[in-house]
Amino acid sequence: MSLLPALRRKNPTKNIDMHLLVIRTSAMGDVALTVPVIGSLMVQYPGIKVTLLTRPAFKPFFNSIPGLQIFEAGFDGRHKGLFGLLRLYRDLNNSGDIDCIIDLHDVLRSKILLWFYNLSGRRTFVIDKGRSEKRDLIKGRKKARLKHSVFRYVDVFSEAGLKIRPENWRSIVPVCTAYGKIAGLFDGSGAMNIGIAPYAKHPLKIWPEKNVIRLAEMISGKVKCTFWLFGGKEEQERLSALQVSIPGSLIVAGNFSLEEELALMSRLDLMIAMDSANMHLAALTGVKVISIWGATDPLAGFGPWDQPEENAIRIPVEDLTCRPCTIYGKGTCRRGDHACMNWLTPEIVFDKLNELEIL
Repeated sequence: MSLLPALRRKNPTKNIDMHLLVIRTSAMGDVALTVPVIGSLMVQYPGIKVTLLTRPAFKPFFNSIPGLQIFEAGFDGRHKGLFGLLRLYRDLNNSGDIDCIIDLHDVLRSKILLWFYNLSGRRTFVIDKGRSEKRDLIKGRKKARLKHSVFRYVDVFSEAGLKIRPENWRSIVPVCTAYGKIAGLFDGSGAMNIGIAPYAKHPLKIWPEKNVIRLAEMISGKVKCTFWLFGGKEEQERLSALQVSIPGSLIVAGNFSLEEELALMSRLDLMIAMDSANMHLAALTGVKVISIWGATDPLAGFGPWDQPEENAIRIPVEDLTCRPCTIYGKGTCRRGDHACMNWLTPEIVFDKLNELEIL
């Protein structure tokens, strides 16, 4: 049941007096995908007060959304464990009266928080992650495209009576000070600035490094370019080894703050990425993204936001019927040969870049 009819009787315009608590605390890409939804919400309903419960590390994603309040979850400290969640509930209540809770995560922590709120008579709305549809997809029972995560988020707000058009807020906008810190890195020579994010959380989502190196060789043989290597701090050692094999490349990972990385991303001409957080972040900063897919597939609804379908490169399901075999990239290859990535040659990706007239 929607909360909105009663609220509209008090205020018939979209300038609704209402305080929403929105919950999404991980993973990085999933939190980033809330940006076009929450940004659009606050444009369309300027009277709504929104508090987002998330991890402190993700605050830079939301710097450009005016009026949004971030409540930092301390799951490694004050809000750790069951009693920590009770403290979190009390801390949230002390931050202001909350009318409605929108759970965009639906994990054990958020379920416990919602239980506290339900006991207090608050209305709660929970995301439908489409788990059964996703199981059908990876088991081969249904190879149809599933709803994108952004629209699953939109659906939760719709259930609460808040209709959102996520295209009203397309991107993450880095803070101006971050641009100042990276401005001198671009020489103005006219060379293409190409990001490469060669790694992902799970091995099944990683293209062989030899393919990344060969693709970089082919690109630099056609256009003058600088390669920017993105990844997590834990990948710095691997990126350093990769840098040796890619002349003219610079390592971003571990050398910049998240705000600076986002600013640098937004200056790229192209990002080539695996199915990873960097894929989502680049898309949300408005950059053209070429994504490379192995065991996972954008059919599951996790593709980069607002990017053309043809920019997602993978072996067609018709040619390799075992894929996608996982939703998030966990597990091992049942064939034992990681064909979904090994069959995807650098030549295939390079030809696609030329076909799309990106180079």
